[in-house]
Amino acid sequence: MSSQVVEPAAQAATAGRALTFLKAHLREYGMLLSLVAIMAFFEYMTGGTLMEPLNVTNLILQNSYIVIMALGMLLVIVAGHIDLSVGSVCGFTGALAAVLMVEHNVPWYLATPICLAAGAAIGAAQGWFVAYMRIPSFIVTLAGLLVFKGLALLVLQGQSVGPFPSDFQLLSTGFLPDPLKGASYRLSSLLLGVLAAGALVFFKVRERQQAARHGMEVEPLPFFIGKNLVFAGLILLLTTLLAAYRGLPNVLLVMAVLIVCYDFVSLRTTVGRRIYALGGNEKAARLSGIKTERLAFLTFANMGMLAALAGLVFAARLNTATPKAGLGFELDVIAACFIGGASASGGVGRVFGAVVGAFIMGVMNNGMSIMGIGIDYQQVIKGLVLLAAVFVDVANKGKRSL
Repeated sequence: MSSQVVEPAAQAATAGRALTFLKAHLREYGMLLSLVAIMAFFEYMTGGTLMEPLNVTNLILQNSYIVIMALGMLLVIVAGHIDLSVGSVCGFTGALAAVLMVEHNVPWYLATPICLAAGAAIGAAQGWFVAYMRIPSFIVTLAGLLVFKGLALLVLQGQSVGPFPSDFQLLSTGFLPDPLKGASYRLSSLLLGVLAAGALVFFKVRERQQAARHGMEVEPLPFFIGKNLVFAGLILLLTTLLAAYRGLPNVLLVMAVLIVCYDFVSLRTTVGRRIYALGGNEKAARLSGIKTERLAFLTFANMGMLAALAGLVFAARLNTATPKAGLGFELDVIAACFIGGASASGGVGRVFGAVVGAFIMGVMNNGMSIMGIGIDYQQVIKGLVLLAAVFVDVANKGKRSL
């Protein structure tokens, strides 16, 4: 009799813990479900065009530079700042690359690190004003937006410069070779997809076991299984579609390496934890011995370097540098971070969320374009989605503070 009473009580307690966990992580699961729902919606509305191998490849190429910059922007926002200059820095470094490679015949393997170093220096200069001179990041980077847009025009003398060397173009237009020589599918790409999905599940299971062993809270098993099955399924679906066309793009491999590295740095290193502490409460972080100025400085330098990399990717894809390159990129990058769960007040955000947010924006742009929706309505819809994401964040914070 007693065991019959205890069993329903235990089930109720388990259900209560699951509900509490779901409420605490609603934004994380909501983002993933939103991405799947948006993909399904546009797949239906476009008559299957969205998920065709060619369109999926274009979707990745079109959003690669947004994802790359979103990784850096996430750390800036988590630290409690904002960077409005990323689009202009992106365009400026693309212009610099064009002048070096096309007009002065500098080899791509020398011009690329020069451009990355220039981007890091630009970010560091802006970070110095923000961190050490205490000028609000909004003002500093707004000035940077104007300055580097003007410098891009100056460097290019108001004209487009190109084409780039063919080896440099491979950064954004090249694909992973297939030594296995598959007939209908690029077998090397398929194999990498299977390995990536398996590695994801393996490391997540090991991480959960380690957390449980140390007495830390772990997510309920049904949520854990469901989330990782969705992730693994998306990886396998993506690689299968890409393998049916030309395989994995080179830029996707660059993105994957960056995502893994930044996820590790943000969640598993002292620097990453200190950045979250800085954004959560700068005064408390400083009193605990954290060098907050240095951290803020480094986040902007890192952002500048990633903006430069995005500029190179974008220029390689267009095969030319134009004075209007990077126009409006900062809006998509910032929107991706906020839609992905970053908090406008700092201290909250995940790499996974920023990437999902970037692809939500990318799928919406691509799907609405295929449907023939005008750019005017696209801007309205994207603005409303961004406002809704920030509203949910503020509403959740209000509930937690009560």
